[in-house]
This record gives sequence, C-alpha cells and structure tokens, in this order.
Amino acid sequence: MLLSFLALLALPACIFAAQQSTHDRLVKLAAQNGGVIKLDAHTFDLLTSPQRDWSASIQFTAMDKRRKCNPCKQFDPSWVSVAKAWSTAPKDHRDQHFFATLDFDDGTTVFQKLGMQSAPVVLNYPPAQGSRKSARASEPVSYDFSSGFDAEPLAEQLSQFTPVPIPYRAPVDFVFWGTTGTLGLISVLAIRFLAPIFRSKWTWAALTVSVSLVMTSGYMFTRIRNSPMTAADGQWIAPGFQNQYGQETTVVASISSFIDGLLSASFLMLTLVAPHQRSPSRQRTQIYLWSGVIMILFSVLVSFFRVKNRGYPFKLIL
Repeated sequence: MLLSFLALLALPACIFAAQQSTHDRLVKLAAQNGGVIKLDAHTFDLLTSPQRDWSASIQFTAMDKRRKCNPCKQFDPSWVSVAKAWSTAPKDHRDQHFFATLDFDDGTTVFQKLGMQSAPVVLNYPPAQGSRKSARASEPVSYDFSSGFDAEPLAEQLSQFTPVPIPYRAPVDFVFWGTTGTLGLISVLAIRFLAPIFRSKWTWAALTVSVSLVMTSGYMFTRIRNSPMTAADGQWIAPGFQNQYGQETTVVASISSFIDGLLSASFLMLTLVAPHQRSPSRQRTQIYLWSGVIMILFSVLVSFFRVKNRGYPFKLIL
C-alpha cells in the first residue's frame, strides 16, 4: 500500500522528467539541422505528443525525384529560410516552438493517418499544456498557401503560432541590384554618347514623320474599333473606306514610309540635283530615271487604292 502511494506521488515527477527528456531531444535535433527537425513516424509522435508544452510547425513534403512534386521543391527553400530565421530568436523563445519536415518516404503511415493526398502541406500544432495552452490544441491549423510559396508571407502567418514574431528579413537580392547598377551605368554612358543624336532636329523630325505615318495609316481607327487583324478568310484589306483590318494598317504604314521616302528623294533629285549637272547626257539620264521612279511609285499607290475601293476604274501603269 505504501509503495503504491509513493508511486502515485512519483508519477508527476516521472511525467515531467519524460517531457524534459523529449524536449531536450527536440532542441538537439533542431540545432543539428539548421533549425529544421527531420522527422520520421516516431519523432513525429514525439513532436506532436498530447503532453507537449511547446508548439510546432510541420512541413509535409515529397522531395524524392520519383514523386515529381515540383511545388514541394519550390516551397522548400522558403521553409528552410524561415526556420533558419527562427533559429536566431532568443533561446528561451526559440526552444518553445519547433520547425520540422516530414517527407512522404520517411513517414508514409503518418500521411495515411492524416489522410493527406497532396503536398506540400504545413500544419501548426499549438501547445497542449503550459501557459501557452490553446483551446484548439487537438486540431492542427493548416497554412494558407493563397499567398504563394514566398518566405515573407510564410513567416508573417506562422508568427501567429510562435511565442514571438519570427525575425525574418528578406535577403539582399544581389542579382537585382547588380543588374540595376549595370543597366544604370550603361544608360549613363549611352546618354553621353547618344546625346548629340537626341539633340539633332533630324532625329525628332524622323520620329514625328514616323508617328504621323502610323496614325494616318489608321492605327487609332483600328484600336478604337478593336478591329481584327484579318478577315475570317485571310483577306487583310477591308472593302470600303469605313472598314479597316489591323494588318492593313501595318502594311499601309510600311508602304507609306517606303514610298513616301522614295518619292521625296525623287522630287529632291529632280529639283536640286539634276538641274546642276554639267553634262547634258547625265542630266537627261537623271530626269528619265527619277521621273520613271515617280511614275512607278504612284502606280503602286493607285493599284492599292483600286483594291481598297473595289471598282475604281483607273490605273496608271500597273
């Protein structure tokens, strides 16, 4: 009788000692792997023990190549970085919450017991005992992946279950800043060498003429009316002057740029260059040449107009 009474008195001490032993083991396991406990079925039961006075966040994943779980591979770096950030928290808080990972191949029975059909999954187990005991300790809380796989929203959401907020800081993106600095330097050098071009009136004249040709070719007309690129049968020239296809705008703008440029050059050659030729034969040749170019180009424009007008009876050469 006395022995039974003494055993009853010693039972709480034994339970406390067992809890301390389990807790110390979990602390060591976390320290060995950068803040993440690698679980199997046995250590999962230890971590989620009903007598726990600690909390835990567990990642259920399938990292083996045979499983072909691309989301698992995408999410794992964020999980590791958040767990590493938690390992820098003060020891008295750090040892009250654990980060762990259970791979499907290491804990198939656990996946079956929890009825998991996909991965990754994150479950948060609040304390079942102690000052941080939760009324929902028997039911783990799932992580909401609606914010994606990034580490920052993960740390923010898991901080609801840790004794203190997780001290996560996004790492410096050296690639981004290096690229930005390089592009900035290139831009400064480019501006220095291209400044004379940007200051030239001919540059802005060319841009103005180009924009004018595009707009007068019907760009805004097709954009406002949301015109298709071509007809259902592949025809790219719309009949009549109240309709136009997107591809027609592109062709008209291209043809206008090319033909208008040649026509302008032809007229300049006839008015500025040909009259100053000292040789009569050379002057005659240039007059015939540039007059012929003008006739051919206007013939092309009239031909295009006949296709558009569908019934225009006149033509020049073509």
